[in-house]
Amino acid sequence: MDTTAATTTEAADWRRHLVEDTAGIERILAETRRVAVLGIKTAETQAPAYYVPEYAQEAGYEIVPVPVYFPEVTEILGERVYRTVAAIPGEVDMVNVFRRPKDIPAHVDDIIAKRPKSVWFQLGIRNAAAAERLARAGIDVVQDRCLLVELQRVGR
Repeated sequence: MDTTAATTTEAADWRRHLVEDTAGIERILAETRRVAVLGIKTAETQAPAYYVPEYAQEAGYEIVPVPVYFPEVTEILGERVYRTVAAIPGEVDMVNVFRRPKDIPAHVDDIIAKRPKSVWFQLGIRNAAAAERLARAGIDVVQDRCLLVELQRVGR
């Protein structure tokens, strides 16, 4: 067997999990029901890390808050808070990430342990190394896109 061909096939295989096309994004949104929001903030902040998941919740998605700050908070958006993605009981379809690119690597093992179908880095967030690790684990990755904008675009 040609090892060069096998290596090329493997490389191409994980890259299919890097989703950048409209059809791929629409597929992810259609297949998603439960969203863990890593880096979610509280209502008082009026930050995108609050109002984007709030919009998704109003659009019918189940939101599971995973704040990085706010250690005293036990509920956000009326839902119980978890301190790690892996600690969430049951399946998670998507992890929506509100973390600076430099802060994402510290969360990758936690995300991979949960095995979500997809990970969504919000608008302005790209981390190629983290995206590659997630994609190599078989997880679809969307980078630098606003979930709220994409939900509106598909009519949710």
